[in-house]
Amino acid sequence: MTRPRILLSQGPGTLPGQGKDRLDYTSYNVRLSGKPPLNGRQMVAALPEINDIADIVYDDEGPHPQGTHDEILKLAQFMDRAAARDDIDGIVWVQGTNTLEETAYFLHLTVRTRKPVVVVGAQRPFTALSTDAHLNLLNAVRVAACPDAAGMGVLTVTNSEIISARDVTKTSTYQVQTFRGRDLGVLGYADPDRIVIYHAVRRRHTFDTEFDIQSVERLPMVEVIYPHTGSNAGLARAAVDLGAKGLVFAGVGAGALGAFVEPVKTLVAEGITVVRSARVGEGRVLVGGNNHEENTIAADNLNPQKAAVLLAIALAHTSDTTALQRIFDEY
Repeated sequence: MTRPRILLSQGPGTLPGQGKDRLDYTSYNVRLSGKPPLNGRQMVAALPEINDIADIVYDDEGPHPQGTHDEILKLAQFMDRAAARDDIDGIVWVQGTNTLEETAYFLHLTVRTRKPVVVVGAQRPFTALSTDAHLNLLNAVRVAACPDAAGMGVLTVTNSEIISARDVTKTSTYQVQTFRGRDLGVLGYADPDRIVIYHAVRRRHTFDTEFDIQSVERLPMVEVIYPHTGSNAGLARAAVDLGAKGLVFAGVGAGALGAFVEPVKTLVAEGITVVRSARVGEGRVLVGGNNHEENTIAADNLNPQKAAVLLAIALAHTSDTTALQRIFDEY
């Protein structure tokens, strides 16, 4: 049988990093170790088992940065075009774990394809003793080459767990079991014998998206505000004065705005879009109830950073409050 052709692309991050020695878990940045990160060909050469799974198509345009809105927009446009190529059956994207969940969700919302798209990272560099980089990369290729992963949207694969890009979040600074699905758990596993997927993704994504990322020239600025005891309520106005068109609040409890209730009323009246998420890590923020403020958007169970991703893309297409709430309900 013809093996699937998997595009291997990467940005900065831990997985391809090289430390000074096998016990270097924290200073593998080229500035500190003196060793540049590996590229795709070098990683696959060190893991020849990957060639038994798929034919790797190397992305020689990388590494692609993804730390800013401009960069993630260009990355999504590149991935959207790549997914349409006839010589590619799936995609593996390698990046650092710090903002892996934001990139994965952005691609989940914008790359219009039924082909498997897998985002993967590692907590330990490629050269470290007991690194998770090797198995994570191998399993990412396995999932991208698996027919059952088609039409599932963007998936993350780490620690042998398959999690939807919408649900995944980083939960530990250094441990390899850092990525969790919080409320909704895993979709399946990259087990030793085969890939097993137990659940389907119900919210809209990839091939069903309404967002045309190729038509977007620039994403509007969105900032996340973190209410806490003692918050300075002037931070919301400051963010808007600096150019923010939308604000996401990592609300207290079930999404309450705390000290920001009155500033939000003023900003909403001025046309600033406000989304209420929650800082607690699990559970939905509701449209109605004690914590709702008029003409604000409820983030459902999206965490603040995911809500900011969706808001930026949505604001590039509409600023209507009703339409925005519908988008948060459907994605």
